[in-house]
Amino acid sequence: MKVKHIMVIDDSNTIRMSVQHTLKELGYPITPAENGFDGLNKIQDICSKGEDVAMCIVDVNMPEMDGISFVKEFRKTDQFTPVIILTTESGSAKIEEGKNAGASGWLVKPFEPSALKTTVQRLIR
Repeated sequence: MKVKHIMVIDDSNTIRMSVQHTLKELGYPITPAENGFDGLNKIQDICSKGEDVAMCIVDVNMPEMDGISFVKEFRKTDQFTPVIILTTESGSAKIEEGKNAGASGWLVKPFEPSALKTTVQRLIR
């Protein structure tokens, strides 16, 4: 059986650690990344080892490559892996932009650990 990673892409180390702590009991390796470029590179590394990505959890506002740009790039090569946007942004225009880019879900920070876990379990492939 293939190892399937959960990518946590956020420029905040605190958020990455918090998400990792919340999801560790689900049993997936959690791979952190600091921005969209870092995330895409780490996904390439994972796939080159014959492993897979079960899900991406990504922030919107990050330096170098923001979350919406990441989703657009990621969707060019992967149409099916769920992507959850985890952000402080809650405006309907931003959420619509995320959906149009290919995001599967949207959670607002600060997140409720049980809501994150439930969403991940519902969407994970």
